[in-house]
Formats: sequence, C-alpha cells, structure tokens
Amino acid sequence: MNNYTNNNTARRYKAHVSILGTTQIHLRNPYIIAWWSAAFPGFGHLLLSKYLRGFVLFIWEVIVNLKANVNLAMVYSFQGEIQMAKDILDTRWLLIYIPVYLFGIWDSYRTTVDMNKVYLLAEREEHQFNSFSIGALEINYLDKRIPIMAVVWSLFVPGLGQLYIHRIITAFFVIIWVVVFSYFSHGLEAISLLFLGKVQEATSVLKPEWLLFFPSLYGFSVFDSYINTVENNKLYEKEQRKYLKENYQSISFRIVKGQKVK
Repeated sequence: MNNYTNNNTARRYKAHVSILGTTQIHLRNPYIIAWWSAAFPGFGHLLLSKYLRGFVLFIWEVIVNLKANVNLAMVYSFQGEIQMAKDILDTRWLLIYIPVYLFGIWDSYRTTVDMNKVYLLAEREEHQFNSFSIGALEINYLDKRIPIMAVVWSLFVPGLGQLYIHRIITAFFVIIWVVVFSYFSHGLEAISLLFLGKVQEATSVLKPEWLLFFPSLYGFSVFDSYINTVENNKLYEKEQRKYLKENYQSISFRIVKGQKVK
C-alpha cells in the first residue's frame, strides 16, 4: 500500500519507494561508475540500481575469474613471479572474460550518461511520487539518516549499511556473497588462528583466489551505502519542501529581490 498511486501522467519519475527499497535517479559521475565496473563487473550497474544486469555481471565475474585463475595470477604477479602468473592463467576462460569485462565498463558509463539526461528532464517535470509504502512484510518511507552510520555498519559487515538505508535487494545480495567468500577463502578460520598466534597456519589455510574478492566488496558496500544515504536525504528534503509549499504556503507569498512580499 502506497500513499501515491502512479497514474502514468508523467513521462519520467525521479524516485520510487517500495517495500524493497528506495530507488531514485540522481546525477552521477560516469567515470566513477565506470571505475567501479572496472574494480568488479556488476558494481557499476548496482550503483545505478540496474539490478538484473549487475547480478549477471557479478556472478559472471566470480565464475570466470576462478576458472581462468585471474586472482591467483594477480597474487603471483604481486610476488614478482611473472612466469608463474602466465603459466597458471587458463586461456580457455580468459578469452571470454576480457570482452565481458570491457562491456561492463562501457555499458555502465553509457547508462550513467543516459540516466543523467533522464534525471534532468524528470527534475524539470517534478512529478509526484510515493514516499511511503507499507506491506505485509515490510515498511519503507522517506526519512533522513546519518551517512557515517551507513559507513560504520558497512565496515563491520558489507551489506549492513544497505540494510540501514533500506536497500533490501542490494543488502541481501552483498551479505550472501560475504558468506560465500568468507567460507571458501577460510578468512574467518585464518583470523581465529591469527589470534592464537599461529601465523604460519593462518597463512596456509587462506585461499587467495577467494580472498581477493573482499577488497572490492568492502569498498563497494561502503561507497554505495554512503552515497545513497546522502542522496536519500536530499530526496527527502526535496519531497518535504514540495509538500509544504503546495499545502501550507500562501498563494500570495512572493520573494522579490531578496525581500518577502505578501
């Protein structure tokens, strides 16, 4: 149940509030979005709330990266063992990895440019959208939240920052992959051994091909939760301003040369 029903009288809407989250269009830097796609295919699209495309690219990256031994090759190259890095790469998978990787970067950049144009048109039209949604499973509404809190929770466990701002789809997706990466990388096991002073054992149990997924996942979770908290706050203020202006401001209210005239 929403407090506004879309009657399709607008060509474009700036935002949509549902029980699964707040989706909105706002200005973004295409180069930053493309950079996140380069850091991990799919992240750029998730930042744009293009979930289906983002999920496909993300899962593709995990599967093909592991099959092609890309992360392992990176580990060997960091250690200066260039020949070992070359030998371990599986070209049968690598040659299909590169085109999709480049497509993710290009498509996220192109989509960002298009969505920025759509936002400018939607901002000019300034059509009403629902700001409150209630259902059997969830309640969501526009509200102001603290961006730093979103960052702090994301640093504890990626995905919690998204839950804080009610980005349910992204939160569940990130949390599920945190569990998968933690299990297969033996990261938590290594931390436990490290606390016991067993440094050699902690190092030996780690699976670097899975562990190298974590930096990108952590970085994305922090960035996404912070940016969306800031933008949701801006959206809340705009919606409140528009509501108060339409329902409480006197029709004779005017501002002329910095002075209020009634």
